[in-house]
Amino acid sequence: MNVLSSYLIHEETYCLLPAAHFDYSTIVVEKDRKLFIKQAPLQIVKASCLAHCSTYEGRRKAVMHHTGFSRKVPIPINPNQNILTFPTRSPEEFTCRWIMPRHVLHIQPICEKVNSQYQSIITFKNGVQLEMEESCYVLEKQLQRSWMCVVVFGKYKMHEMAAHFVSHLPTTNVSST
Repeated sequence: MNVLSSYLIHEETYCLLPAAHFDYSTIVVEKDRKLFIKQAPLQIVKASCLAHCSTYEGRRKAVMHHTGFSRKVPIPINPNQNILTFPTRSPEEFTCRWIMPRHVLHIQPICEKVNSQYQSIITFKNGVQLEMEESCYVLEKQLQRSWMCVVVFGKYKMHEMAAHFVSHLPTTNVSST
């Protein structure tokens, strides 16, 4: 296993997962591989913001100002390339995962919870699935907030954003009686 000392988020980054391991603090999931990084997830997010000419704090404040979000604020890493991430919990919590919404295919509940802390599954566009402790509602809300940031800060083509947003709307079953 090769452990890298640092990492910068880019267009092929799918998520950052915290790890309680002696040799590394983050598992990075990319399109075709997993990487092990010494930096903690929040350190990676902060370094990635700096690499794109801003601070984490500056990006966070700008999102808060333009959207009114105050907790679990999505962070535009590189707005020009629509690279952003959202935290699944408070960024200060060890268990916070960082998800890149551009790679999320769908979020679904785990139907059978047999003594499991997991409530939902994120499926990425490459087919990789990630079990999550957060509910579908919480993750869908974070995904929607992220797409709002894309509209405010990014250069996303509106029809692509609309198609992605619509595909993530919750579905309701309507039965005829």
